[in-house]
Amino acid sequence: MRVLGVDPGLTRCGLGVVDGAPGRALTMVRTGVARSSPDAGIGDRLLAIEQQIEEWLVACRPDAVAVERVFSQHNVSTVMGTAQAGAVAIVCAARHGIPVALHTPSEVKAAVTGNGRADKAQVTTMVTRLLRLADPPHPADAADALALAICHIWRGGAQTRLAAAQAQATQARAAQVRAAQAQAGSAQAAQAQAAQARAAQARAEQARAEQVRTAQAQARAAQARAGTEQAAMRPAGWGQAGGPR
Repeated sequence: MRVLGVDPGLTRCGLGVVDGAPGRALTMVRTGVARSSPDAGIGDRLLAIEQQIEEWLVACRPDAVAVERVFSQHNVSTVMGTAQAGAVAIVCAARHGIPVALHTPSEVKAAVTGNGRADKAQVTTMVTRLLRLADPPHPADAADALALAICHIWRGGAQTRLAAAQAQATQARAAQVRAAQAQAGSAQAAQAQAAQARAAQARAEQARAEQVRTAQAQARAAQARAGTEQAAMRPAGWGQAGGPR
């Protein structure tokens, strides 16, 4: 895995690219800083940082970008500038479709030195040893960026596997929900079909009953007509008893 570490800042934005994998030797690919003039406007400064990060992404083609997570500090103007530079790095990575991870300073220190409260000198010393460098990275922003990249290589794999497992679990739950919905839909369809069959049977029975009633009415009418015709055909001298008077 190749990771670009970004230690965000407006005047100096530390950048460091490291190749490696958990349990394997690490190799520094490139390190340096993206700079902007303190005398320039905020828009020009962010644009300058963006253009330099873009150049690094194109030249180094990292698999992931690790950015330091900014937290509250006493100097609000400083933390604002740091957060803005970090956001620029995130946007640049997103433009290239590169995944981004955020790591806190204590997380990086713990990953590199084993101590979440280590100072910058200790971090720089361990980065120099881990990357087998002849001289410590300079300036300190570059060393911090390399430490971010190392942290992500060592911890990012576990985080990626955890995220993948969570995604698989989510997909499995979604599949179960869809299956339950499909079963419920099938049951509802079967109930609807049964109701339709019962309604059709009821209509058929009603139709048969209506036919029977119609036939009976027609039979009674025919009998009445036959009786009337017989009465009209009797001789005038025949009495009610059926004989002559």
